[in-house]
Amino acid sequence: MDGHGRSLPLEDRFLGCRMASVWARRCVVVAIAHQGAAQFAQHHTVAVSRHCTKAMTQFFVASTTQLDSHFRPGRVARRIGVVLVVVLGGVSLGLPGALHAQEAEPQEPMYRVETTGGEVVIGTLVSEGEGEVVLNARELGEVTIQRQNIERMAEIPPGRFRDGAYWFQNPQSTRYFFAPNAIGIPQGQGYYQNTWVFLNNVNYGATENFSIGAGTVPVFLFGAEALPIWVLPKVSISTPRDNLHLAGGAVFGGVLGAGDSEGAGLLYGSATLGNRDHNVTVGLGYGYADGGFASRPAINVSGMTRVGQKTYLITENYFFPGVDDANLISLGVRWAPENFAVDFGLVRPLTDADGVIGLPWLGVTLPFGS
Repeated sequence: MDGHGRSLPLEDRFLGCRMASVWARRCVVVAIAHQGAAQFAQHHTVAVSRHCTKAMTQFFVASTTQLDSHFRPGRVARRIGVVLVVVLGGVSLGLPGALHAQEAEPQEPMYRVETTGGEVVIGTLVSEGEGEVVLNARELGEVTIQRQNIERMAEIPPGRFRDGAYWFQNPQSTRYFFAPNAIGIPQGQGYYQNTWVFLNNVNYGATENFSIGAGTVPVFLFGAEALPIWVLPKVSISTPRDNLHLAGGAVFGGVLGAGDSEGAGLLYGSATLGNRDHNVTVGLGYGYADGGFASRPAINVSGMTRVGQKTYLITENYFFPGVDDANLISLGVRWAPENFAVDFGLVRPLTDADGVIGLPWLGVTLPFGS
């Protein structure tokens, strides 16, 4: 109910669930700081988990026929249009550089060899025999590597070079800060993602078109028996040129160990234009709980563009038609060497934020697999 005794629409409750989740995590930190970990674990952690579950349920369960009298499609369309212009503009600035990089082909094929000891050697192939491989690694000269010491060896696509430097694959190409894009996780590869210590996700490419993931908030570290979990299936398809990608997926969530726990989640579809370094995504998602779906979707508009060998610009934005003060925008930077990625960003409401520039976002991704 709002301050006038009116029942909130489902999208308001969806926002409330997200805010409740943030509030719960903050409560965990504050309670530990002021009361001590042991006392908090005994008296508060289970309660926080149950409040999160109750908030999720209240958030998703509402009349699907109820409409917000303040819903103005024109205003929502204009705001989404502004964000689309910004996102598409940033991506378009990055695409010419990517095309230029593809044109600057090395004169000879380049190879990347990763040894069993974790070392990486890049160079032209001098010779290859049954027992060893010899590369001309430019700065190092000719390097001989025994076959038994090679973990993997592959020819590098010419488009991965720019000004003579090797631009390795984006280690987190299928996700922005939190939302996924429509690009699929390659088969046999995956990643672990941690956000603000508490939020944990693992995703794995089971096939070239299907990935499966799961996540949790490890409240058991504080002695709680209840455990919030979620499962993240996703199906992706791409056009032959790999510049248009479509995906459908879901978030199935619940709390283990809570007797009155009620499941809730999200069904979504998304379309991504671009490649793994420069792309923009538009998605629609419908929240559900207790067999009921939201009457209107949440809209996601996100994008990323690679501006350096290890640097990306990212934006991730959410719009809730009919709930103007719930719209969220974000902007940040991803610093990503070859074997991990760190995201720094600011998130804030699209409307008046009472002088707050934005709330900080911090995430870490560790890729794994072949």
